[in-house]
Amino acid sequence: MQEPLVLLPGMMCDARLFAPQVAAFSPERAVTVAPVSGGERIEEIAASLLDALPHRFALAGLSMGGIVAMEILRRAPDRVSRIALMDTSPLAETPKTAADYEPAVIKLRAGRIDEAVPALLRPEALAPGPGRAAAMAELAAMAESLGPEAIIRQIRALQRRQDYQAVLRRCAVPALVLCGAEDRLTPVKRHAFLAELIPDARLSVIEGAGHLPTLEQPEAVIDALRPWLAQPLALRRRADA
Repeated sequence: MQEPLVLLPGMMCDARLFAPQVAAFSPERAVTVAPVSGGERIEEIAASLLDALPHRFALAGLSMGGIVAMEILRRAPDRVSRIALMDTSPLAETPKTAADYEPAVIKLRAGRIDEAVPALLRPEALAPGPGRAAAMAELAAMAESLGPEAIIRQIRALQRRQDYQAVLRRCAVPALVLCGAEDRLTPVKRHAFLAELIPDARLSVIEGAGHLPTLEQPEAVIDALRPWLAQPLALRRRADA
């Protein structure tokens, strides 16, 4: 059996974000989609997940899930066999960007999830075309299932998150940095910078996708994840030598 794969979804998302990838990889390995709504700090979410996850695993996170993945790497580097960071950022929120979440919090407290979802992830952050509406509809359905209180907790965790640049510079496992070519929330330029932080990281840009490439271009994401999962653990061996 191959090493387990742990997938961490973004804010407002659940396992449906990775449905095509779970279907592709579950015949060959154990695949877990772990929630990222269990606390009001990234550190708290990561700590609770580590109590439940396998001893050692491949780790992939998208958006907020990528931030939680970086915290897991910081806390337990020996438990992460490889890491994939998708449509995410290693940077802490600025006071302005942290404050920008507050109008969505007001909508969520009023029970207006249908208004909060496009406020937190604007449709323009996804690639244009017929797939955009379908991806936004899936996002709205996931957010509705998660509920306003859980989403508010996620917002608080994001507002308080730390900078992970130093963590990534110390990364000693195979790393993939992946993003949608048309992601306007965390653009390609940001991911090129992220990949430069990690020794020997591979950068994969998914054409025809924005901030949710696992839904927008699922087969292209699967094709990018396969060589990452097959990559030898040479970096770990070199670091341990």
